[in-house]
Amino acid sequence: MENESTGLPMQSVHVLNLTQVIGTTTDPKGVFEINVKTNDTLYFSFLGYKALKIAVTNDMIKYGNSKFQMTELAFALEEIIIRPYKLTGYLDIDVKNAPINNSKRYIISGLPNIGYESGNRNPSNISNAIGAIFNPADFLHNIFGKNPKQLKKLKKMREDFEIKNLLASKFDRQVLSQLLKIERIDIDEILRNCNYSDTFIKQANDLQILEGISNCYEEYRILKF
Repeated sequence: MENESTGLPMQSVHVLNLTQVIGTTTDPKGVFEINVKTNDTLYFSFLGYKALKIAVTNDMIKYGNSKFQMTELAFALEEIIIRPYKLTGYLDIDVKNAPINNSKRYIISGLPNIGYESGNRNPSNISNAIGAIFNPADFLHNIFGKNPKQLKKLKKMREDFEIKNLLASKFDRQVLSQLLKIERIDIDEILRNCNYSDTFIKQANDLQILEGISNCYEEYRILKF
């Protein structure tokens, strides 16, 4: 893997086989190895660079020395002023004005012992969740019910350390969209139908989103079967 502009090797580029749901990273020389078959799709991701998607051909497998290049993205940042809260200096008033996050936290297997926000999953939402899951027009039914093979990828994604490591650093849903073959807007709709808060949907990293979808799918299977 090389930088398109400089021709220099790129280290730590995440390389995913979207078809087989496995991943790896490039070494200091930009070299990587990953299991592939003809017509598999490779997805390359690196912070600050345009994602690259490549279809595996017979020649790539035969010669095994294919070279790929990634293009650096240019960002124009405007000056911003961050003012999270308007504080008065009076504790009684400021405590009432500060927002309260009621979301739960959970631990993700295979990663360091860190708490992750999991959204609003209060018991009072159970009736709403059941109604959403069994609504034939709902995204949950359309995706979970009509694409069972696609959802098997959820388990593989949660088991592959490289994929989990990549998702933990992502907030744009691009990798999830590629792996699950659904649009960003559909991911948001699924989470809303699973009664996750808008705060969680906007602020969670891609690994948290994966866990949220996975948990919802498990609930769907229990209720459905």
